[in-house]
Amino acid sequence: MFITYLLNMKKMLKKITFLFSLSLLITNCSSQINLNKISNKVKDQIDKTKTTETSNPLTNEEVIKGLKEALSQGIEKGANQASALDGFLKNDLIKLPFPPDAKKVKDKAIQLGLENKVNEFEEVLNRSAEQAAKEAAPIFLSAIKNMSVQDGFSILKGGDNAATNYLKENTSEKLYNAFFPKVEAAINSVNLTSYWNPLAKSYNKTTLLSGNEPINTDLNKYVTERAISGLFLLIENEEKKIRKDPIARASDILKKVFGSQDP
Repeated sequence: MFITYLLNMKKMLKKITFLFSLSLLITNCSSQINLNKISNKVKDQIDKTKTTETSNPLTNEEVIKGLKEALSQGIEKGANQASALDGFLKNDLIKLPFPPDAKKVKDKAIQLGLENKVNEFEEVLNRSAEQAAKEAAPIFLSAIKNMSVQDGFSILKGGDNAATNYLKENTSEKLYNAFFPKVEAAINSVNLTSYWNPLAKSYNKTTLLSGNEPINTDLNKYVTERAISGLFLLIENEEKKIRKDPIARASDILKKVFGSQDP
């Protein structure tokens, strides 16, 4: 009887072990099924997002709006920075130096003890550029208004300075014509020639003896061209920020348009 009891107990333990193993198997399968369902849902959501993104490309209106806003932002910051007091003078990126063509004049003036005159001369040059830069904004804004859809997509897919180059092509001549009289007036108002003439004359006197060619730099032309060049440099720097730095994209349209070009 005892042996029969042990045999029955052994059979019962086998059944319990089998049922327990079956229970674990079912639980694991159920968990795996749930995980598969979750995974499939996530995958479906990702696929839907991708489909939505590809099925809703940027419209022509969005591209133009985004680029106009980017240009306006760059122009506002660049023009304000350039036209402010010391906007050129204290900014080494765009500061107007003594005319390179007249470097010999500068060197000779310093030798003659006229270094203060040289410094005063350079300051007035930069003040003239700062005054002229105030004329830039309306000219730039006019060019932005006339931007075509084709221009917009070319700029969007162009290099880091494509928008700045667009402005150069469409505004350089107008900027020169607007800047030149302002520079001339600024130079005349402070009698810049009173700084320039003594320096040039001091140098030119030495050329009579040395046989070197006298200096006759056109200050109005020099300041006008350098002021325009410096202004474009500031705008280009702002454009690069917007293209490369998401933080610089201050509005939703800038984020959408330039975000579409991110790697």
